Amino acid sequence: MRAPIDRRLVRASSAVRAHLAVAAAAGTLGSGLIVAQAALLATVIARAAMRGATVAELKGDLIALGAVLASRAAIAGALELSGRTAAVRAMSQLRALLVSHLLLEAPGRRPHDVRTGDLAADAVQGVDALEAYFAGYLPQLVLASIVPPVLLVWVGTVDLLTAVALAVTVPLLIAFMILIGRGAETQARRRLGTLELLSSHFLDVVRGLQTLRAHRRERHQARVLEQVGELHRRQTMATLRIAFLSALVLELCAMLGTAIVAATIGVQLVGGELTLRAGLTVLLLAPELYGPLRGVGLQFHSSADGAAAADRIFQALERPVGERPVGERPARPPDPRRHAIELCRVSYEYPGRPGLALDSIDLSLAPGSLTALVGESGAGKSTLARLLARLADPSDGAILCGGADLRSVDPGAWRAQVAWVPQRPTLFAGTIAENVALAAPSAGPSALRAAIAAAGLQPLIDSLPAGLETVIGEPGRRLSAGQGRRVALARAFLKDAPLLVLDEPTAHLDPDGADAMGEAIEMLARGRTTLLIVHHPSLARRAERIVAIHAGALVPQPPGATALEAAA
Repeated sequence: MRAPIDRRLVRASSAVRAHLAVAAAAGTLGSGLIVAQAALLATVIARAAMRGATVAELKGDLIALGAVLASRAAIAGALELSGRTAAVRAMSQLRALLVSHLLLEAPGRRPHDVRTGDLAADAVQGVDALEAYFAGYLPQLVLASIVPPVLLVWVGTVDLLTAVALAVTVPLLIAFMILIGRGAETQARRRLGTLELLSSHFLDVVRGLQTLRAHRRERHQARVLEQVGELHRRQTMATLRIAFLSALVLELCAMLGTAIVAATIGVQLVGGELTLRAGLTVLLLAPELYGPLRGVGLQFHSSADGAAAADRIFQALERPVGERPVGERPARPPDPRRHAIELCRVSYEYPGRPGLALDSIDLSLAPGSLTALVGESGAGKSTLARLLARLADPSDGAILCGGADLRSVDPGAWRAQVAWVPQRPTLFAGTIAENVALAAPSAGPSALRAAIAAAGLQPLIDSLPAGLETVIGEPGRRLSAGQGRRVALARAFLKDAPLLVLDEPTAHLDPDGADAMGEAIEMLARGRTTLLIVHHPSLARRAERIVAIHAGALVPQPPGATALEAAA
């Protein structure tokens, strides 16, 4: 069972620490006000019943009682406001921590069983559920740790026998809370797992809608989503059943405890061992003593989803972040313009996949050279590109530049020197200008226009009514594969990096488009160390050197044969 307060949440958010301080202060003040309210109310009832006091005679007590009630309401409102404010800030801080960690995560180290849909569900619905944790459960937990002990001590000064009865029943209530809480936590984790499964599957279906429709499998996936949704409904109903059971048990325990207190007080009143005022005060305090404990039990269920999601998020945050330099960090990363990049016995294995994607690769990229890497799909070309961009680190061997192991260089500093055009470039929701400027946000309009022209993107922009301000991506205009690659190529021109990694830039283009793209690439590669991953023979022939790869290993080139022939 999880700890009452997740210390990781407290450490991760300054808002949580401030809220805990507010809750502690509210609990301390509230305890005194509860005692004052019970004493004043008992005094009013006793004076009216025993002495026949009039409203005028009780005016002072009634005003004091009203002030106490107003103060309790003000404290409750302040505690609620503090909880909501802390929830908003803590949720924002937790999402920011998760995003920054994923951006800095150790290259290629994400476990194979962590799915994007799971993280999305945790970061959205899961973090939203933390509002109940901060605004409901956490304040009640603080009140439950302060109010009952204070009231027990005060009751003990008035009636020791009643205090003993309360002290015996409170642990029973807590024991039932723990037992039910274990079942609630297990059920909450099952429900969260089902929600993550639903989110992941829905994300995959949305991404592959066109493929599913082309193969007439859309109805099957609709049925699968319906089945997972029904499973989530059953898990939700099971969680609600436990919550209702918890409410019944806690109310029953509190009612029995109050009945025992009432019987004890009644016997003492009949025997003259207790005054009416003292007896009423103790009787009024009994429900107030059980109230925070019942509140903890009830709020535990509404906060269980958020706590389970937070646990998953912290598991992601506890994974290693980007590799840090060993020893002293160099003032500047090695410059590919001046130093060759050496791959020395480099091997790579994807987490959770058997076998090596790359096996003992030895390759040298001379400064300013254009090297073409050819091979069939799955040979390891894209994996090699990821290693050069430090989107992954070798499982074995080393990549050197100027004698420095790239793993000893800050990943961000190295990537600042790399222009990477992936096989499937990502276009974000925004204008064409914003998508191109992603590589260099501080670039001026003239540099942006020059990059667009060099990438051959100008004819497309001239054909659009809004030009550079045309919105593309998910909510806007959809670009073809070739147009998307030209946007990625324009990013590379704009970045003006010394190392250029191009992964299948002419895939799925017609011959004319491939030739035009080849001319743009040849111009971009001038003066830069370039690795060109290609299938197209005409594009490969533009390179100064052609290297073939097969099944993760470089193919030896027989005498008199070209690398293209060796790859074939």
